[in-house]
Amino acid sequence: MKKTVTIIGAGLSGLVAATELLKHGHKVIMLDQEPEQAMGGQAFWSFGGLFLVNSSLQRKFRVKDSYELALNDWMNTARFDRLEDEDIWARKWAEAYIRFAAFEKEKYLKSMGIKLAPVLGWAERGGTSAAGHGNSVPRFHITWGTGPGLIQPFVEYCQSHKNFKFLARHQVTDLSIQANQVQRIAGNILEPSDVERGAPSSRLAIDTFSMDVDTLIITTGGIGANHELIKQNWPKRLGKAPEHMIQGVPDSTDGKMLKISEDAGVRLVNKDRMWHYTEGIQNHTPIWNQHGIRIIPGPSSMWFDATGKRFEAPDYPGFDTLHTLKSICKTGYDYSWFILSEDILKKEFVLSGSEQNPDLTDKDIKKIMSERLSLKATGPVEKFRTDGADFVKANNLKDLVASMNQLTNTDLLDYESIKKQIELRDLQVDHPFSKDPQITFINGARHFLGDKFIRTAKPHKLLDGRPLIAVKLHIISRKTLGGIQTDLNSQVFNQNEELISGLYAAGEVAGFGGGGVHGYGALEGTFLGGCIFSGLRAAKGILSK
Repeated sequence: MKKTVTIIGAGLSGLVAATELLKHGHKVIMLDQEPEQAMGGQAFWSFGGLFLVNSSLQRKFRVKDSYELALNDWMNTARFDRLEDEDIWARKWAEAYIRFAAFEKEKYLKSMGIKLAPVLGWAERGGTSAAGHGNSVPRFHITWGTGPGLIQPFVEYCQSHKNFKFLARHQVTDLSIQANQVQRIAGNILEPSDVERGAPSSRLAIDTFSMDVDTLIITTGGIGANHELIKQNWPKRLGKAPEHMIQGVPDSTDGKMLKISEDAGVRLVNKDRMWHYTEGIQNHTPIWNQHGIRIIPGPSSMWFDATGKRFEAPDYPGFDTLHTLKSICKTGYDYSWFILSEDILKKEFVLSGSEQNPDLTDKDIKKIMSERLSLKATGPVEKFRTDGADFVKANNLKDLVASMNQLTNTDLLDYESIKKQIELRDLQVDHPFSKDPQITFINGARHFLGDKFIRTAKPHKLLDGRPLIAVKLHIISRKTLGGIQTDLNSQVFNQNEELISGLYAAGEVAGFGGGGVHGYGALEGTFLGGCIFSGLRAAKGILSK
């Protein structure tokens, strides 16, 4: 029997679920509080990073990967420790997701016409031990076309299908569940909006709506733009919540559907698990409020806290995001510093986001060759260096430190102390054997061809007379790792841990699967993949009924 399935949220997970349901002849009604031009949600703005295991690109780069190695890395990173309660389904989701990433994801992407750029990255490298956090090998694949290239096939399929109906500017404020069966949704119809994608849209209600639903999928995202909720759920293990954060997601990522669902009897788990980046810079051309961009750094910049103390392992660029976040929060300040050379900037600075990578987003081979292999930094990086509020440049370290203090209107940084720390580091770069862990990691990274040629600068001394650059780094809000608890078919549990008939959840609102597939930490490239996988599982669950 063909069904009518209602989906709240027009992000990637909702679009994937809708596509699969439409393929099988069902009708789909999709609602979103944003205008139609915002279809695709956060995924549109992403770099398009996808976690794959033993992919054709890895094999081409002679990277040896396996399901077993990836599963070990995931479990060591997730550190599931609520196995009798909140992590019961999260761990099952993790095992299922690794199988998907190793044996099914690449084939599914190809079936949807999605291609991968010929670039392989090594994110979250770990830095402690084989039993600790991090990717043992490079697994970060980039969608050809970045975020827009990833969502395009799903958006086009849905919009062109006769059984698809999109209700823009429909803001759900109420969810009704009776006798453990989803019954109804209701809310406000907001005034029309023609703001550009990502810009804050009006919340003025011009009418209300109510509709009965037999089958409902919630795919409304997380709390990345809701700073009040972030601070409310901030875990003590990460130290004091930062007073100031910039924002890595549009204002519409407000997390309100989580509270609405919980009030209706839905079970939320792992509320204290979240993923925020430590290398944020203020956008010189903001689209949403407090708009920040994340630097995706190579491993060579020296990283100092707000007082000028160099971070120790594993708090190196690109190694362990949450450990570094914890280290920063413990200082009592909500920012830190990179100090680097022009050579490091040119080779190692990549900015997250589709709009910050026009060569990859536009699928322009000539531009990619000129941008990524040139002797200069990419155009977007150069734009931030000249127009960004967080970049400082000087011909010598003394002037650089003075400018850093001037930027923060403090005298926290001591020139002699920073000079000594850099001198000690510089003594270690003349040979491939070093007791400085960061230098050892850099030398190791350059054994991977992808790092050596386009991602990791050749080790060199910073105090050899060359101009220097400092970047003030803000904490930037991003992902919710907990959320609505579901079984492996994305079907939602109530607060008595019973499945609710007809109710499903996918994407970030469900912790990317099961209420927290990542556990305490992520391996990167796993958020978009989690949206795809949980959307597929929701569709499969509905189709199996």
